[in-house]
Amino acid sequence: MLTPLWLTLKVALLATLVAGVLGIALAWGMSRRRFAGQGIADALLMLPMVLPPTVLGYYLIVLIGRNGVLGQYLDRWFGINLMFTWQGAVIAAAIVSLPLIYKAARAAFEELDPRLLHAARTLGAGEFEVFVRIALPLALRGIAAGLMLAFARAMGEFGATLMIAGNLPGKTQTLSIAIYDAVQAGRDAQALWLTLVISVVCIVVLVVSGRLLQVRH
Repeated sequence: MLTPLWLTLKVALLATLVAGVLGIALAWGMSRRRFAGQGIADALLMLPMVLPPTVLGYYLIVLIGRNGVLGQYLDRWFGINLMFTWQGAVIAAAIVSLPLIYKAARAAFEELDPRLLHAARTLGAGEFEVFVRIALPLALRGIAAGLMLAFARAMGEFGATLMIAGNLPGKTQTLSIAIYDAVQAGRDAQALWLTLVISVVCIVVLVVSGRLLQVRH
């Protein structure tokens, strides 16, 4: 019964890493520049938070499925098929958790004193150096809280993961899918144990992220 837990932790950690890199980079760009259509771009980045998981899963199938927009080329050129793999589960969880990191990081960047950033630039620092040495350390608590919330969201991801990765015990069966499978099979004791495990982990993550946000404010 521990296999779904380890798989869920692996998927959630990698998904948080992928979503973290993308979310922080996008948040920095969106917080520093204004451009036509920025509201639409922001809405698209937040869309995974409000879309039904099955709709998001369908979009992923259209995009990275064997015959998908990108998936067909991955399969033809590199022999990579992301359907029914734990790597596909990572992609699904990363997309679902991306808005949490993006929103937290953007809010943290927008609260920075622009005079500090301007002073660094006048002293000869490039944009990347300003980001790494000034902006990122100052916004770190807000970003960390977003990362922890994204990790909790990735651990609980179900719908999109089921559509893209399936339910293969020992390969793609995460905790949330294992709980669903146990309930369907009438294994109530197993379902209860798995539910308690994921609930405790998520509560710990939420408490820690809440304290980070309180310290930040």
